[in-house]
Amino acid sequence: MRTVKTVLERNLRQPLHFRDMKSNARVVWVRHIARLPIRVATILVHKPSVEDGSSFSKTSCQLYRYASRLLIERCSWICRDNVKPGVGDGKAEIIFSNRGGMSYADMWGYWSRLKHDVNEPTKIEWDHLDLTKLSAINHDQLSGLQIADCVASAHWQAVSLDRYGVNEPRYFEELKPRLYRYKERVMSYGLKFLPPLEKIRPSQPHLSVFDGLK
Repeated sequence: MRTVKTVLERNLRQPLHFRDMKSNARVVWVRHIARLPIRVATILVHKPSVEDGSSFSKTSCQLYRYASRLLIERCSWICRDNVKPGVGDGKAEIIFSNRGGMSYADMWGYWSRLKHDVNEPTKIEWDHLDLTKLSAINHDQLSGLQIADCVASAHWQAVSLDRYGVNEPRYFEELKPRLYRYKERVMSYGLKFLPPLEKIRPSQPHLSVFDGLK
């Protein structure tokens, strides 16, 4: 963080907000992240296709919870795939960015119920998550959350059209090498679309940026 803030001539004590940056600064930021030894997993939700008339529209925050579930599944897989004997305990600590209107007490209860509910099986590798360390922290208090914000914003720019009908895939392209892959597959691992990409792609031609990814 210190390095990129120095390059961007930013106050070292001020958090980085992707939305407040100009385009060139955003490129510098994502290139810096792309050099870090990290893996990226992103859940991309096309809300018009999943909210109307679905169970997601009936309960407050249900879509957010489900998208979080899909993301944390992938975090648990990354931990499972990268366990090193003698290094750490092989478990992920889950930190959410504090979100207005969200009851994190309810969220913690959701995860506990999900883990023990035999009627709702998941693909989460529970042995690689530490549910005792679930937390929610303000974006400006943790560098990792600012990195996550940049990654999420980069993907959002790739899938969302501005008022001129233009999307911006450059930031995603810079981060593509950091996408989580399992046996060389990135779709459904580092990138998960809800609904699946093949269902929404015909009506969203700008999503061609993802064509060719396996």
